Amino acid sequence: MNLNAVIQGATQTLIDHVDELTALDQAIGDGDHGLNMRRGALAIQAKLEALSAMAPNDALRAMGMTCMSTIGGSSGPVFGTLLITLAKELPTAPGPADLARALRAGIAALTRLGKAEVGHKTLLDVLDPVATLLAAGGDDMAPRVKQGAADAADATAAMPAIKGRASFLGDRALGHVDPGSRSMALIIGAVCANL
Repeated sequence: MNLNAVIQGATQTLIDHVDELTALDQAIGDGDHGLNMRRGALAIQAKLEALSAMAPNDALRAMGMTCMSTIGGSSGPVFGTLLITLAKELPTAPGPADLARALRAGIAALTRLGKAEVGHKTLLDVLDPVATLLAAGGDDMAPRVKQGAADAADATAAMPAIKGRASFLGDRALGHVDPGSRSMALIIGAVCANL
């Protein structure tokens, strides 16, 4: 795995989709998700040389800390906590089952952090099916996980918002994809494309 390519691909994808993420958040949030994610992605890109020289778990931890210190709103703690949890849970050379287990630990950490659960129209609704796909194993894992993440993000449009600013909209949040879920799907897709 080329760590540099994975980090560059994931961060650049967020930067390239800033307008889409902003529009999604304007519909059901406060409209700053795209800009916040771009800020975090740029901060990580500024450290790319140092991150590329680190062991993957150390790079995950450093990126998590960068997210917490640069991404505004709830996204900084959420994406930061996820990355730091993955850093703690992943072995040196993880396989799909290890990734599934680490994502389950990430889901548990995020549930404790924000009191959100799968089905609440959050990025957990992307992480959960991705963890299931990874645990099942099989051939063509990367394209299946990438598509599964995208489909799961799209499915949040049909969910009521239970947590976050969108929850105040009630039924008006229906029909809108959760911005955090879309960000998570973009990141997962970029990682899969650069493995």
